[in-house]
Amino acid sequence: MRNTEDSSYRNILKYTSLFGSIQFFNILIALVRNKLVALILGPQGMGLNSLFNSTVQLLSSSSNMGLDTSAVRRLSEIYDDGYEQQLRHRIMVIRSWTLITASAGMLLCLLLSSYLSRITFSWGNHTLHFALLSPAVAMLTITGSESAILKSLRQLSALAKISIINVILALLLTTPILYFYGQKGIVPSILIISFTQMVLTCRQSYRLSPLRLSFNKHVLSQGSDMLKLGISFVLAGVFAAGADFAIRSILNNLAELGVVGLYNAGFMMTTTYAGMVFSSMTTDFFPRLSAVNRDVKASNLLINRQIIVSLIMIAPMLIAFVVGVPVIVPLLYSEQFMPVVPMIQITVLAMFLRAMKLPVGYLTLAKGMSRDYFLLEAYSAVVMVAAVIGGFLKWGLLGTGVGLLITGVIDFFVINIYARIRFGYRVSSIVIQLGFIQFLLLLATYMISLNTSGAAYWLTGIVMTLCSAAISLYYYNKRD
Repeated sequence: MRNTEDSSYRNILKYTSLFGSIQFFNILIALVRNKLVALILGPQGMGLNSLFNSTVQLLSSSSNMGLDTSAVRRLSEIYDDGYEQQLRHRIMVIRSWTLITASAGMLLCLLLSSYLSRITFSWGNHTLHFALLSPAVAMLTITGSESAILKSLRQLSALAKISIINVILALLLTTPILYFYGQKGIVPSILIISFTQMVLTCRQSYRLSPLRLSFNKHVLSQGSDMLKLGISFVLAGVFAAGADFAIRSILNNLAELGVVGLYNAGFMMTTTYAGMVFSSMTTDFFPRLSAVNRDVKASNLLINRQIIVSLIMIAPMLIAFVVGVPVIVPLLYSEQFMPVVPMIQITVLAMFLRAMKLPVGYLTLAKGMSRDYFLLEAYSAVVMVAAVIGGFLKWGLLGTGVGLLITGVIDFFVINIYARIRFGYRVSSIVIQLGFIQFLLLLATYMISLNTSGAAYWLTGIVMTLCSAAISLYYYNKRD
């Protein structure tokens, strides 16, 4: 039996820092690309790109049977037990089902292309665009499954390299297309990015475990437990992607495509920035939590330590982001995107709560509680659509940020109460103290950003960032 990764702060901080650094590099490259795309396409083109990407993600989530998540859980257990032959056989089962679901997703996109055009756009006919995007749905499904295999086999450095190479290729290959063809180059760009990511991931995965497929009924039936769990993941993914799709479509119909582009820019900037810390969770934290999911004490220890490390890293970053976003937005996009600044600043508060909630939320996945996971995700998706659209109708673009914050608050309490009752999760005193203090600092920084300007704005912002960093350092040294 292999020894599983322990839950020490050293290991958690190591992998969180590793993938955070890689994510930071990826963000820099992606932001350069976004800057160029924003200058080339403008808010309307960004909005169009957002709608196409949301649709592809929705269809992929609808048809992949949750293999990208359920495969990690089961493969991690087999890998940690050291059963090599069983591991290779399980990978064959996963890949066989992946090819089936990828084909189904591509066909689904083709058949629904006309319908997708009607419900997504109030102008023009985009049926051909959606039909041309159908291969991207299949490629995303294949990439997701092969990434799950690499995660389960603890190929963290390989995943990191793939991520870096893919974002560089996206910049080099797609920017010229968008420059010369404008909005007509959006669909080819999406296809190119999907293809390069799939090729890079499959190349590494096939090296470790050569491709073997079997469509024998007996072999396929061995994936029934994974598919049963995956159905709930699919439904949850449909709700999540559907919520994202619904928000952008409703905003497009309530306002204009430019508003969709602004919302997408604000949402992506905030979630991508916070993703520097969150990126290690699906890659490293989830497999390790799956390995100890039957041990309540070990699970609680691992979750609480992951939250502490996440807060130590993300709190100063978020405070600095709130202060610096008026400069960052025009730098990364253009002056046309300045109306999104207030929305980003309030959405940052929701990202802080997400840092405290996300490790607890993975407990449901690690235990394979498919029905519970689906209900929680479905509830969150409904709340998000209602809150964001309601906020937009009340306060415009700023209201979308208010809606995301409301969703974050509700999610935080629901997940923690559920985990306490269902699994016996107990939040540690250090998590409560650190979370409370850092959130107050972040909230104070947000209020300062609304009421000060000039030198006083920057001075207080720097002071608050340094205070948050000092508190993070203190609690890291105080760790249990």
